[in-house]
Amino acid sequence: MAWSFAVPDWEERLLASRSLMPFLPLFPTQAERARSIFNRLRLPDVVGHPRNEGACGDWLRDFVVGILGSLDPVTRQRMAPEGFLMVPKKNNKTTGAAHAMLTALAENERPNAEFYLIGARQLIAEQSFSQAVGTLSADARLSDRFYVQEHKKCITYGPTGATLEIRSFDPKIVTGIRPSGVLLDEVHLLGSEAEADRVIGQLRGGMISQSEAFFAMITTQSERPPAGVFKSELARARDVRDGRRHDAMLAILYEFPDSIRLATADAEGNFPWENSALWPRVTPNLNRSIKIDALQQLYRKAKDDGRGELIRWASQHLNIEVGEQLRADGWAGAKYWSGCAEQGLTLDDVLQRSEVVVIGLDGGGLNDLFGLCVLGRERGDGELRHRRWLAWFHAWAYPEVLEQNKLEAPRFEDFRKAGELTLCESVGEDVDEIVDIIVKTYESGLLAEIGADAAGAAISDVIEAVYVAIYGQAEPPEGGELITSIPQGYQLQQASKGCERRLAAKSQNLKHPGQALMAYCVGNAKTEMRGNAMYVTKAVSGRGKIDPLMALFDAAFLMARNPEAKGSVYTESRGLIVIG
Repeated sequence: MAWSFAVPDWEERLLASRSLMPFLPLFPTQAERARSIFNRLRLPDVVGHPRNEGACGDWLRDFVVGILGSLDPVTRQRMAPEGFLMVPKKNNKTTGAAHAMLTALAENERPNAEFYLIGARQLIAEQSFSQAVGTLSADARLSDRFYVQEHKKCITYGPTGATLEIRSFDPKIVTGIRPSGVLLDEVHLLGSEAEADRVIGQLRGGMISQSEAFFAMITTQSERPPAGVFKSELARARDVRDGRRHDAMLAILYEFPDSIRLATADAEGNFPWENSALWPRVTPNLNRSIKIDALQQLYRKAKDDGRGELIRWASQHLNIEVGEQLRADGWAGAKYWSGCAEQGLTLDDVLQRSEVVVIGLDGGGLNDLFGLCVLGRERGDGELRHRRWLAWFHAWAYPEVLEQNKLEAPRFEDFRKAGELTLCESVGEDVDEIVDIIVKTYESGLLAEIGADAAGAAISDVIEAVYVAIYGQAEPPEGGELITSIPQGYQLQQASKGCERRLAAKSQNLKHPGQALMAYCVGNAKTEMRGNAMYVTKAVSGRGKIDPLMALFDAAFLMARNPEAKGSVYTESRGLIVIG
């Protein structure tokens, strides 16, 4: 019978500082053996080398025993073949990973079995090996049973000949191995590795022939928005924990409920998770490897260093997921962005609920995104300035974007899978799809204007294609001119500030679909003061695309003029399509 790994009451448990382990019918002999071995191991870098029995929290012991104690002694089938543990920094994670694999090595009965502890970076692997060797050196009885090969970063358990190799992550690692157990440390660092999903897939595939094999991951949260393989594994772990997915995975995540984790800042700019009374809930090793006063000291320094450093600190010490990155010089609307999401808002929803619609475009070269924003003014009986704006976004990219931004490639692939970004296979594909959206909006009878930066590389192609699609000719008829400049640079500050105010309003006067694409773009935007003028630009030259956000500002510039829908049939009274 399959085991259930769901913990539907995990929020209540976490806030009450109770165990996050699901109830598992572990096999007593295997579980007790794993517990006994794990408890015997000593901390190599603590005075007196205390044993885990008294020095380690139940949270880590339960995770290790949960995986190793799930082996059916009759069928040799491991009922918990995978594990995902997310715990903040300074919770004895690296030592814990080494102890977990030493326990697996000693508990294993298969002759010459191969185990691997893989650090996402070379330094992590070296630290893990150092902790493993130090643990063995701290216990003379263990030293006699294990053989260490420093040059190979390999530890052999004498009674069975089983080995534990400690390596750094490398696509070559999968060549010719058939692991009985793998632990991957700090998987969050692999979010930008294009080959990471393939390597992990190969590792899992290599275990098929061994029914007792296991694959575990231990990690902190990422300093950047989750991407690539980390994003997918984290989402899977959350779904298993919440009961939405019935995989055989032991998922333990020390993170706040969404009501705290995803909450926006209050009027003073403070987040709910800044309350230090909450920190012990996600710090399971508190008063062992980390003290609350040390956390408070690090927090105060991060707070003084600016919002960007505060978010980085929170990601590492509280497992707060970075959404909009909220850097110190970031666009002021960023901190309110996630709080204004209306999940699932579609283009059709915007058209059905709006009384008028404008479109903003921002298109760069082949190494940029082409961003589009459809912005609607929701129907209502109140004053125009109180009516909500509804924004929907899409973007297009060419292969050059992926080639020249390899670190961002996994993130763009995530956006593609979510249906938020189109990766074009041929030049002109973006123009065709943009025109289709414009024509659909025009035919709804709601379109008032279209605005864009005339300097965009593909704008002239869009203009001609729109003329042909709407008018049936390459030139507009009299009164239907399409080229009118929307100011750029500092002249867009009115539009960006207007969006800030709408996002910050208690009534949330600007709603959007909560797309990961836009969280990324919003987080990449920074502000610069040049003289008395404010510019919104990219935080990192060449990377960190913001084109769809700039499309929002173009659309907001038009919507601020309180336009009216002119219908879908061309007359002299029909509004202009404005290209700036």
